[in-house]
Amino acid sequence: MLIDVHAHYDDRRYDADRDETITAALRSGVDAIINSGSSIKSSKASVELAEKYDCVYASVGIHPHAAETAPENTLDVLAGLLKNKKAVAVGEIGLDFHYDFSARESQRRWFEKQMAFAAEIRYPVVIHDREAHAECLDMAKRYKGVLKGVFHCYAGSPEMAGELAGLGYMMSFGGVATFKNAKDCRETIKALPLEYILLETDCPYLAPHPYRGRRNDSGYLPLIAQSIAGLKNITAEEVVAKTGENAARCFGIPPGVRANAQI
Repeated sequence: MLIDVHAHYDDRRYDADRDETITAALRSGVDAIINSGSSIKSSKASVELAEKYDCVYASVGIHPHAAETAPENTLDVLAGLLKNKKAVAVGEIGLDFHYDFSARESQRRWFEKQMAFAAEIRYPVVIHDREAHAECLDMAKRYKGVLKGVFHCYAGSPEMAGELAGLGYMMSFGGVATFKNAKDCRETIKALPLEYILLETDCPYLAPHPYRGRRNDSGYLPLIAQSIAGLKNITAEEVVAKTGENAARCFGIPPGVRANAQI
């Protein structure tokens, strides 16, 4: 199965053609999409998308950018959203020390609270880690044997990826994997066993080469699979099959989802 494990179709940049874009992605061979929540509003929208489209699933959580304004009843709201059978993970959560749109203490507080919440209800997590590698790795270690999930748009070192794999985490890669100057990303893909790799777009961001700079969408996912196949000296079909199997196992997506992947 060809699965985009991280997308943002609730973004306003799809308001004019959301249905058409998702339909086109299916026609390009995509079987399933996980739309990632980043705030209460975005998480609710993700679940609504999952209810509307057979091929879409949702993750729900508070992104570090939204930590400063997260209401105190956030975990209650997320728990309610996770009652939907197509809500499959807690995320996008984590730390972003590049933009610092929220104070770091607020980011840390909500990251810890959501990790504890996910551990209590035994849901996988989707972790955003930007220039906060040491702290995110330490947090993952605290829940060794309890939590699994994915470090999305992975940007750490090959060595860190190996440590995370040992903790049961997967790493997802998107358009950056196609950039010739993304040396660290490409070296990580070469070193990391395919059993720990997932495909994502993070759309509308980070469109792959040769569409870099344009609005991204899941229809570009085959280009990412092809790039990873080239780096690992295997076929794109092998990448699609194994990463799809990985995603289905990580997020509990049922086999044969393609048969119901309709608008």
